[in-house]
Amino acid sequence: MQTAPRFLVFSDLDGTLLDHNTYGWDAAKPALARLAHINAPLILATSKTAAETQILQRRFGLDAYPAIVENGAGLCDPPQKQEQKDTDYQRIRDVLAQMPHNLRERFQGFGDMDTPTVADFTGLSAEDALRARTRMFSEPGLWHGSQTDRASFVDYLADYGISARAGGRFLTLSFGATKRDRMAQIIATYTPQHTIALGDAPNDIEMICAADLGVIIANPHHPPLPALDGEETGRIIRTEIAGPAGWNAAIHSILDRELGAMKGKTFG
Repeated sequence: MQTAPRFLVFSDLDGTLLDHNTYGWDAAKPALARLAHINAPLILATSKTAAETQILQRRFGLDAYPAIVENGAGLCDPPQKQEQKDTDYQRIRDVLAQMPHNLRERFQGFGDMDTPTVADFTGLSAEDALRARTRMFSEPGLWHGSQTDRASFVDYLADYGISARAGGRFLTLSFGATKRDRMAQIIATYTPQHTIALGDAPNDIEMICAADLGVIIANPHHPPLPALDGEETGRIIRTEIAGPAGWNAAIHSILDRELGAMKGKTFG
């Protein structure tokens, strides 16, 4: 392993580093270049699959680093070499198949959709939607029932060790590992001086809170995250600007402050 980095950055994708509607990231390019210049690894932490994430890692120049995929249900190591047989995904689908019909019919998972339908719901191209359906660890989907039925649905899954977590768009089923869990694994490997985590959705909260400095990226497409411990001290901050532009501003602000104060002060 190389010398421990000064900063190790963990970032959600959709609604955070990627624009919620267009999936573009041009507005974040200056901050991405700055992180690369100071050799600060950027770890993508996303609900996307390994197949989707590897494409983005190559575009961002991050394919030398691991990535947290499927909301923390899996870890994609560089280079990706996984032989999947009886995957977690298939086990989840098997539990759904035996669920009582009155609950099952209210959840529409990616495995219940064809590629054009996934493309419609996500705004992805057909090619990217196919990658989104190439799952190994978790099953995202849409809930079409009441909150009472949703509670029964979640309770049923819990009996099989499956958790249901709300993200920016979907309710995602997995066997419980989170972005924070995978973050801890990566930190143990890289041993950075400081960690930064950025996200916009409820499934990012644990990761944001676990970092030395957390950033909540504004996203007007869903209700704001609740107040988090650490906001009162400035350890966790919120952006007023949404998406990659807010991400760019937050990274520059953090680096300006911390690099300027590094000789006599650290945070965390």
